[in-house]
Amino acid sequence: MRVILLKDVEKIGKKFDVKEVKDGYARNFLIAKGLAKQASSEALEWLELQKEIQEKKAEEELKKVQEVASGMTDLEVTITVKVGENDQLFESINAQKISEKLKEAGFDIKKTHIELPEPIKEIGEFPVKIKLEHNLEVEIRVIVVKLENDR
Repeated sequence: MRVILLKDVEKIGKKFDVKEVKDGYARNFLIAKGLAKQASSEALEWLELQKEIQEKKAEEELKKVQEVASGMTDLEVTITVKVGENDQLFESINAQKISEKLKEAGFDIKKTHIELPEPIKEIGEFPVKIKLEHNLEVEIRVIVVKLENDR
């Protein structure tokens, strides 16, 4: 029986693939669990429409991500921290703190998108890679400066 997969099915195929499977497997498992539907002529027309909708969504997402990436090009994020003697930081700068600063600057970047091999533990300028969807990468500069005490 020919079926259209409605979700990714391990060892069978990906969403919207048309596959030939045994009748019993199709009826008793795939269709019963809502993982597939029979590939009738109406269903194949529906499939083409769904693929077009998915492509348009993917294009729109790509445009949005490209706009974010172009807005972040050459971006500098300054983080002010308290320091002790010998300019030693009281706290390290991790992906979470960088993410919060980017949110303040108007960029909604999750900490999982920030590629930081280890937390920043000193004052200075550091290049940090941001990995966005659609395999886009942007490099920003994180500038760590010490908080001046008002005594």
